Amino acid sequence: MSKASSVNTHLFVGPLLAALLYWLMNASGVSTPASATAAITLLTAWYWATEALPIPATSLIPFALFPVFGVLNHKTAAAGMGSHIILLMLGGFLMAKALEKSGAHRRFAIMILRSVGQNSLKRLILAFMLAAALLSMWISNTATCLMLMPIVLACLNQIEDPKLSTPLILSVAYACSIGGIATLIGTPPNVIFAGVYEEISGGEFGFLDWMAIGGPIVIILLPVAWAWLSRNVSGSCPIALPDLPDWQQDEKRVVAVFSLVILLWVFRSQPFGGWTGVLGLSGIGDATVSMLGALMMFAVRSEKGDGLLDWPTATTIPWGILLMYGAGITIAKAFFESGLAGLIGTHFSAGIGGFHPLLIVLLVCLSITFFTELNSNLATTTLVLPILAAAATSTGLPIELLMIPATISASCAFMLPVATAPNAIAYATEKISVKQMMREGLLLNLLFAGLIAGLCYLLI
Repeated sequence: MSKASSVNTHLFVGPLLAALLYWLMNASGVSTPASATAAITLLTAWYWATEALPIPATSLIPFALFPVFGVLNHKTAAAGMGSHIILLMLGGFLMAKALEKSGAHRRFAIMILRSVGQNSLKRLILAFMLAAALLSMWISNTATCLMLMPIVLACLNQIEDPKLSTPLILSVAYACSIGGIATLIGTPPNVIFAGVYEEISGGEFGFLDWMAIGGPIVIILLPVAWAWLSRNVSGSCPIALPDLPDWQQDEKRVVAVFSLVILLWVFRSQPFGGWTGVLGLSGIGDATVSMLGALMMFAVRSEKGDGLLDWPTATTIPWGILLMYGAGITIAKAFFESGLAGLIGTHFSAGIGGFHPLLIVLLVCLSITFFTELNSNLATTTLVLPILAAAATSTGLPIELLMIPATISASCAFMLPVATAPNAIAYATEKISVKQMMREGLLLNLLFAGLIAGLCYLLI
């Protein structure tokens, strides 16, 4: 079957499956709004998974169909796109583009490689992982991996060691995914969590709140991944890294703006009320800081006289992902407004509600990890987080106890190229086979699920 025929088939099958689910639930006595919510969510998930429509286009379905079927009114459905979480990520995307445009991110990567990875091949792998993780905390995992992979391949050309290719290439891909866990803007699932959490709980999960959990987890996961990937690597590191020119003014200015924004995020509300408390600016949130940072990137002049970020560069950010964020928030609202969340929670409670909370968290981590191997981590968290919130509520658990481990586990799928963009980039080097990736990734999938479950249980 050709790709076009396959897409057409999926385009036709999706509505049939949604209609069937709606009929079965309605016939079983489930209310019409709850049945419609389940059917619309299934249709959205089917199109996201099969890409029968472009993923951003599929993200329009909840905004259009929830009002049509009376689940949400048009204002409530549209409110998902007006969330401050959308602005938080938009500002993060724009600032990351300015960093990429200046080239400062490449400079930092090479500086880390020189300082850490000059003595042995094991330390070289560690240096690449540190560079990938630190950069992925602030800019997209995909951009970080694309920037570092040519440097990896150049190093491999200088070192004739067949045992080095797989661990070095995979170390960068895996570290990009791991590093994004540390901050709220590090990877899209984290932002989806913040939006769904606020929609359901009415409270804000701030930048520092997330770092207090994500940071320690990254500090533990990264060395574990390094120890596993470098287990068969030994020897010295006779490589020549690219020379770096002197710092350019644009690089200095971009780094200064980015550093200021990070400080404003971290100390916005803590400690002792943060700088907003001192200044009496209680109406400011993380999204405000994000927008201020993006504005400064446009306003601060470059050596050429224009902004550090120009609009043609800004238009290259992944706008479609913002639609997915909005769709996720709207789906979460529909789950609770329609009563579907309560229904799911009741069944969940009856099924495993009597289990120990740590075991429940572990099952969630394992399920999300392996489900993400076959599906986008963004689509996975968008669909699953509202369900987990309902399940937690029904069993009397804090909603974040299930939602945060699931969000983090969605970034820890290491077995297949389709699981994450960094995995796909590693596979595209043609130096890694799917069999090798599955062999290296399986143990990490299992080990990380246990570590994430245990750490989240302790930290939350």
